[in-house]
Amino acid sequence: MPDPLVSTEWLNDKLEAPDIRIVDATWFMPAEGRDARADYRAAHIPRAVFFDIDEIADSDSPLPHMLPSPTKFASRVKKLGLGDGLRIIAYDNNNFAASARVWWMFRAMGHEDVAVLDGGFGKWRAEGRPVDDLEPRPSERHFTPRANSFLLRDLDQMRANLTSRREQVVDTRSAARFSGAVAEPRPGLKAGHIPGAANVPVSDLVAADGTLKDSQALTALFAAAGVDLDRPITTSCGSGVSAAVASLALARLGRSDVALYDGSWTEWGSQPDTPVAR
Repeated sequence: MPDPLVSTEWLNDKLEAPDIRIVDATWFMPAEGRDARADYRAAHIPRAVFFDIDEIADSDSPLPHMLPSPTKFASRVKKLGLGDGLRIIAYDNNNFAASARVWWMFRAMGHEDVAVLDGGFGKWRAEGRPVDDLEPRPSERHFTPRANSFLLRDLDQMRANLTSRREQVVDTRSAARFSGAVAEPRPGLKAGHIPGAANVPVSDLVAADGTLKDSQALTALFAAAGVDLDRPITTSCGSGVSAAVASLALARLGRSDVALYDGSWTEWGSQPDTPVAR
């Protein structure tokens, strides 16, 4: 599998390339009280369109920002000028929090020509690269969805995995949330983790400069958590966002087949009958 990341230098050289489209996927937890769209309007990489993971989502689900239907996804990204025959580069301004999610979403819809900007907007600005405050008006571009169910797991599949143990579950929440030592930020959720899951906190995957850690460091992190990189893996987190960062890290290690539990702990922790380990 090719490296799922591109450097700031590479993107700077490709800003005017006709087959490249740039996506600002910045997203913040509600508790942070920040408006990602306002940040985008104030400054973004030239030509970037804003991708709202809360809007391009399944509005019929009670769970936050769940993957929408292929039809809805295609309709929304078409309006953003993101379609067939283009290489899509996603970035954000908070350590891959949503750019990895957008990367996973496109792949789950069958579009593999997508990558993430390593270091994101923070590294871009620190290097003095160009920014813009003008929103582009993209021409619509047809997007053909080809849903890849192998990259997606639901509640029933996760329940079944408790018995089969076919797939390892990697939970990217903090160690305190994983162990149940602290309450979940979303009210009404049980504390703890899916029995048998391994904990690889998302913060451990990111280097001090905001880039993803190198392959050697990532391999060591997963090994220390007891993850066998030769066996099937499903990633999970609080609501399906930071889990994608683990999927991105595993893709950097050559694993293109890693699934993501979209409902994650928001779904699992809200069920009255799902077992919880601490």
